[in-house]
Amino acid sequence: MKLDFLVNSLMSGGAERVLVLLANYFNKKGHEVSIITFNEPDIWKPDEGIKRVRLHDGKIKNHMIRSLFNLFKYYKKKENRPDILLPFIIHTNLIGIIIGKLYKIKTVAAEHNNHLEKTDKIGKFTRKYGYRFGSALTVLTNFDKPYYKKRKVNVHTMPNPCAFDIYKEENRNRKKQIIAVGSLDRYHHKGFDNLIKIVSPVLKNHPDWKLRIVGGGEKGLDVLKDIAEQEGATDHIVFEGFSSKVSAIMRASEIFIMTSRFEGLPMVLIEAMSQGMACISYDCISGPSDIITHNVNGILVENQDSEKMKIALEELIKNPEQRIKFAKESINSLDKFNIEEIYNKFINLFKSL
Repeated sequence: MKLDFLVNSLMSGGAERVLVLLANYFNKKGHEVSIITFNEPDIWKPDEGIKRVRLHDGKIKNHMIRSLFNLFKYYKKKENRPDILLPFIIHTNLIGIIIGKLYKIKTVAAEHNNHLEKTDKIGKFTRKYGYRFGSALTVLTNFDKPYYKKRKVNVHTMPNPCAFDIYKEENRNRKKQIIAVGSLDRYHHKGFDNLIKIVSPVLKNHPDWKLRIVGGGEKGLDVLKDIAEQEGATDHIVFEGFSSKVSAIMRASEIFIMTSRFEGLPMVLIEAMSQGMACISYDCISGPSDIITHNVNGILVENQDSEKMKIALEELIKNPEQRIKFAKESINSLDKFNIEEIYNKFINLFKSL
């Protein structure tokens, strides 16, 4: 089967990372796979054997129109057209659906945030009207299905895959580190501004612990450094920058914390669990509760309640036995995110179109 994955760029985001993981797996399974982008950067690197198509050129200033035109021109050649077009993320989804409709290509769009996420006019139009014209739409949790079904969209729940090697730990010997991961430029989305304020007083009570934030973004870095300075916490917080070795950092650390204001299905939380971390997260509208069962394989804190998050985090720091229990249960709870299961779900979806 010939599959084209379509995304704006391979920047260091979670959705882009999922796209590359899926593309790699479909390639491994013997499908003819391409990844098409409209812009730089290329942070995530797909495996050899995957065709990279960069439709980055053109004098049209409007990004949306330029991308539409470039994809239209590329698919003018019949030999370039796939069996299935798989656009990722809301604006690219609309581009893929329009071009797919023009060339009668089956298009399976992928939403990576819940439908309540704030977006612009194009995003609102896509969610309200655009998706019904695609062949199918995948969403990360069942939370979104009723919204799209009302709009006559062929919607399917498709969780993010866990393609990480499960870390089997014989003896727990980890650094006293709390890890958060995400683009610093998306600090409001990821709640990093609040995270620093939450963690600062806790770390002052436990000076042998550190918060390590892994992720790139120069604008966000400046904002977050200012907050850390205001909180008097610069000695307790490490800004790691972007890393392609997130799993290794997780394996060496005790606690993973997620303070997002909204999520789809956070892949980074699945990754943290696969690496045996004790996980604590806000119970934001969708996502974390599909992964964490409260007090079984992690802690869910009432959404955006910073005082409760401080208390729960401090208790987790004080209780190594609880961290070990959560870590073991986390690894046992990941079967539903197995990449082979997700692959089979995609194949069944393709066959149904």
